[in-house]
Amino acid sequence: MTISSGHIAAATLFVLGMLHIVFGVAKFRQALGAAWGEGLFNRFGANDERRLAFWFIAFGPPLVLCGHLAWRAAGAADAAGLGLVGIYGFATGAVGVAAFPRSPLWGLVAVSAVLIAIGEGWIA
Repeated sequence: MTISSGHIAAATLFVLGMLHIVFGVAKFRQALGAAWGEGLFNRFGANDERRLAFWFIAFGPPLVLCGHLAWRAAGAADAAGLGLVGIYGFATGAVGVAAFPRSPLWGLVAVSAVLIAIGEGWIA
């Protein structure tokens, strides 16, 4: 198997998702531990830090999934599939950057732009 720019972008997206999960668990370990100690069920809605922890970590698996799908598209030489993943990622990242300009969502925007460029044939 040849490693293409699509594979590299897909792997980057996958790693971004994994880092989101790992960083979230590390950053919010106290809030998560408290929710766990209280039985977990319905323990995230009333507390801002817990709610932030939940949504921060919950964003990781979709990123991992998109990276996995992009990897499969790269393996099948499906440039249109890579571009589609890029469009969704770019839109999500752009909204996130507009809401939080100092966020790491710029990474998602950059990787997604590469995926779009591959999908359009601008990058091989």
